[in-house]
Amino acid sequence: MEYKYLFGPVPSRRLGVSLGIDIVPPKTCNLNCIYCECGYTTKHINSREEFCPLEELKTEIISYFKTPKELDFITFSGAGEPLLYLKIGEVIDFIKSNYPEYKLALLTNGILLSNENVIKSIKNLDLIVPSLDTGFEETFKKINHPCKDIDFNEYIKGLINLKKNFNGEIWLEIFFVKNFNDSRKELERLKEIAEKISPDKIQLNTVDRPPANKSIEGVGYNELLKIKEFFGDRAEIIKRFRNKKVISEDKLDLIKNCLKRRPLTLEDLTDVTSLKINEINKILDILGKENCLEEIVEQNRVFYKLK
Repeated sequence: MEYKYLFGPVPSRRLGVSLGIDIVPPKTCNLNCIYCECGYTTKHINSREEFCPLEELKTEIISYFKTPKELDFITFSGAGEPLLYLKIGEVIDFIKSNYPEYKLALLTNGILLSNENVIKSIKNLDLIVPSLDTGFEETFKKINHPCKDIDFNEYIKGLINLKKNFNGEIWLEIFFVKNFNDSRKELERLKEIAEKISPDKIQLNTVDRPPANKSIEGVGYNELLKIKEFFGDRAEIIKRFRNKKVISEDKLDLIKNCLKRRPLTLEDLTDVTSLKINEINKILDILGKENCLEEIVEQNRVFYKLK
């Protein structure tokens, strides 16, 4: 079966072997972040909709899990903001009821965590990974470009109150962009808010894959080490995924599915498929001859993406 809403499993720097669930159309989001690897937002909204039919999504999940799978997580992610999907709570409850052996994670920009109904609907998740890039509204607008109806203070309150309303783990991601949110003033404010959020982990990230705004830069590794020391014991630098093998019945479809959603290097693709480099190159050659493959050079590394 060809899946429309499930993708992977993919290698995740944070979550190991992760089956992705992509429940909003690309690129539907309430932010338009300059660093996003999926490009600029094309549907900039803050209203929740049933973007994909719930029963259709359930059918895909049932089909996929006809045989047991080795997964570290099932993750709501993709090329948009998952919490904009109106029935995400019903999907979570369906998976937890029928496949309780799997952990469920959510990657979110955190904007809708101030919504009481949203929080209630996602209470059965095992892990929430929200984002916070700055403690200042002016910088928030420069980096994240929110929808006009988003209240920055309510967004921060939602993050701070999350631990009171959620029993699972919280890993706070902070994404650093050089000369935007890496000053001492920014770091001190971020640390102050992070301490109020009190996450289980603070994950430090920066530009790694080609960003929406090609003129921006990430901070260097040595700078991230200093930031890690500043944030303390809970902080960690997100390293690139290595050395896990994912077995798929159809490697070509898996690669195409992954490249549809985000750019990957040759090394990423070997991690995803467990194929040797020469085999991957043959598949990339096929995609190139079909004129559906795009190469992007970023920081002297070549990324592949479907057009």
